[in-house]
Parts: sequence; C-alpha cells; structure tokens
Amino acid sequence: MSTPSSLTREDVAHLAQLSRLAVTDEELDLYAGQLGVVLGAVARVQDAPTEDVTPTTHAVPLTNVYRPDVVTPSLTREQVLAGAPAAEDDRFRVPRILQDEA
Repeated sequence: MSTPSSLTREDVAHLAQLSRLAVTDEELDLYAGQLGVVLGAVARVQDAPTEDVTPTTHAVPLTNVYRPDVVTPSLTREQVLAGAPAAEDDRFRVPRILQDEA
C-alpha cells in the first residue's frame, strides 16, 4: 500500500474489496483523497513528544472495589423450584430450542 499522503485509487479499491463495499469510480477518487487526509492526520500523532509520558491503560486512575465473599442465607432448592413454571429432576425444565444433530 502507498504512503498515507499518496493513497491511490487502487489502494481504496483494494480496501473496499476487503470490506465488501461496492464503490463507484467517482467514489474511489473521492475516498482516496479523504482517506489520505485522515491517514496523514493520524500519522502526525507519531510526532507528539511522548518521551516523558508514562504509559497508562486508562486516562483516569481506576481502583477495583471488591466486597468480601461471604456466605449468606438463600432460598432452598425446593423454594426456588416451587416458583418455576416446570421442574424435572431438581432442575428447571425449559422448552427444547435445539434439535438433536444426527
């Protein structure tokens, strides 16, 4: 592929084919110019002075908040299944949505 500032119609046609997009000849010319400008602007990011910038994973410091994993009382299996529309073998019974593959 060409350099960002010299994106060709062929480059755009190739990208359109990879993206499965149908583009006209006029659109190829239009997009070649537009994408060239965008890629040129993105390439300018490499010129930013980043020597003294500490790499981060997020723009704002984050702290995970964990709660203690404490066992608490809950419903019994019988109580849970009593509210189910259908139960079988101590489990919820649900309609079959997939057929057996043979």
